[in-house]
Amino acid sequence: MITPRTLRTNARSALRADSLIRTALLAQLAGGQGELWLVSAWISDVELVDNSDGSFDYLLGEDPPERCRLSDLLVLLARAGMTVRVVTRPTMANDAFVQRLHAGADSTCDLRVVEDDDVHEKCLVGPGWIFQGSMNFTRNGLARNKEQITYAVDERAAAQALVEFQHEWEQA
Repeated sequence: MITPRTLRTNARSALRADSLIRTALLAQLAGGQGELWLVSAWISDVELVDNSDGSFDYLLGEDPPERCRLSDLLVLLARAGMTVRVVTRPTMANDAFVQRLHAGADSTCDLRVVEDDDVHEKCLVGPGWIFQGSMNFTRNGLARNKEQITYAVDERAAAQALVEFQHEWEQA
């Protein structure tokens, strides 16, 4: 385990969680199989990757986008063979994000969205790593609100979260 890092973000701070999330998702795209869960009551299709100079073409596929949103990265991960699960509330605020996920996925993708009226947890977990804290995965959560998020490379914590999420939402 690597010592967890906690960020406290806000609009005036230079600290932002989106760069850490971008790095984790791109690293997962570069080498990953396994399972990824995004759990957040509120989700916006935030832009995470500026590929206007082509720096990420090798990761983003044959027809790489100039700008890559959260939904694009999740679909790319599912197309690359990862199991991708998104848990969020069934609300109009999340509809555009959920619709983009469904539009990007095809029959070869193992991508599923679970809607839960009671979800309040905020977490992004992949094989061996985990983000958790107060931050919803929205524009305000990433760039404006005063938030706390902890990132850890921790096999046990990630595995525990995956088991708990599977138990809670795979039965649904």
